[in-house]
Amino acid sequence: MKSLFLPAILAAFLLLSACLEETQPVPSPGSEAPKPLQTWLPLTIGGVPIEAQFAIEPREQSKGLMDRDHLAENHGMLFVFPKPQPMSFWMRRTRIPLDIGYFTPDGILREVYQMEPFDETSVTSTRRDLQYALEMNQGWFATQGVKPGAKLDMEQLKAGLLARGYDPARMGIR
Repeated sequence: MKSLFLPAILAAFLLLSACLEETQPVPSPGSEAPKPLQTWLPLTIGGVPIEAQFAIEPREQSKGLMDRDHLAENHGMLFVFPKPQPMSFWMRRTRIPLDIGYFTPDGILREVYQMEPFDETSVTSTRRDLQYALEMNQGWFATQGVKPGAKLDMEQLKAGLLARGYDPARMGIR
């Protein structure tokens, strides 16, 4: 009986692996292995400078800011997705109260939400055309006066991707 299921399971695994590979970010041609997530990179939003870690790989995005006790002032995590989509985040194993901002592919901030530690309720976007999400300490957007309509510095975004070893154009960023 086991011998009948093994080929089907193997085929399903290979198909799933192929699908996952299509949606994963692509490193720059000729680049070395991607640099680690822990790299802090400069980024400006609405004229306010921050330092951000760029979560690009699915495993980095899944972990996010989990299990951290502190996030320095004006530091955050930028989640970069390869194509526009609806967004949905939660706070599993996340101890730090956060704000999350959702951005369209042109870098415009469209939505901001507060998220509470350990709350596993999904914070889902109303828009379906979002490509970036930025997590900052809770209250950061309001304190800094960064509101929907503010723009990410797209040149810094591209430079950050290149610094991590990813080709912005291959990730849909022109």
